[in-house]
Amino acid sequence: MSAEYDIAETLDVKGASCPMPVVKTKSAIDDLDAGAVLEVLATDPGSMSDLDGWADGTAGVELVGQEEGDDVYKHYVRKTE
Repeated sequence: MSAEYDIAETLDVKGASCPMPVVKTKSAIDDLDAGAVLEVLATDPGSMSDLDGWADGTAGVELVGQEEGDDVYKHYVRKTE
């Protein structure tokens, strides 16, 4: 099962716990062009709510999807500006 996004880059933060997935996602998204989607792979269950909350409160990014897989959580963040 794979989401249909045009992924510009994949960020692997597996093994990292809060707040590193959010910190690294912010850093990676800053390097992307507007409209690009960043795929974030995490193993921290807390990343589901952490990234959701971060995207909600951050201008210029949009959480377009999340998937809960076997031990890996996938997040798709689009840079909107």
